[in-house]
Amino acid sequence: MGQNWLIRNAVAGDACYVGKLLVQAMDDLARFFTSNAGEETEIALFELFFEKTSNQYSFENTIVAILDGKIVGSANGYDGSELFKLRETFFNHVKSTFNVQFPVTDDETGPGEFYIDCVSVLPEAQGKGIGTILLKAMIEKGRTMNFKKVGLLVDVHNSKAKKLYTALGFQKVGNKSFMGGTYEHLQVDCN
Repeated sequence: MGQNWLIRNAVAGDACYVGKLLVQAMDDLARFFTSNAGEETEIALFELFFEKTSNQYSFENTIVAILDGKIVGSANGYDGSELFKLRETFFNHVKSTFNVQFPVTDDETGPGEFYIDCVSVLPEAQGKGIGTILLKAMIEKGRTMNFKKVGLLVDVHNSKAKKLYTALGFQKVGNKSFMGGTYEHLQVDCN
């Protein structure tokens, strides 16, 4: 990469950086979760949950990429068997605060899979290999947690992201209907 960079576990104090990265990664979903309340509200929602423990967007499940002293990327992932427990407080908050009605949807992940939920790199830091480094770090995290599979979802229309994932060995294992969109479920072996 050429510059000073590192990957580290996130801490709650990273919220003001990672909240924006989560919103960027989620795009339409962030708007859905806040009933189109605006970007400031979206960022505040994800900052709030990033700072808390025991939820899918928590700092506990996140790593950050730092380039020249600045957080420029993040990735979060967790044990797929914990999905319902991890998303319960988030979904309940979104329902009660923003009156969101969730569509019938497939589960993003399940038991036996280390699930990469969100990967995001600031636009000015893209093209430097940071996304690849974050994904490799998450695959390694899954391996150290003794998972045989690491999985993620990619929007069927996001060919750029799919190209990155397949270059790292991810292969399509099926399709998922999630929150009104269609996604490919990709996995990589991490033995």
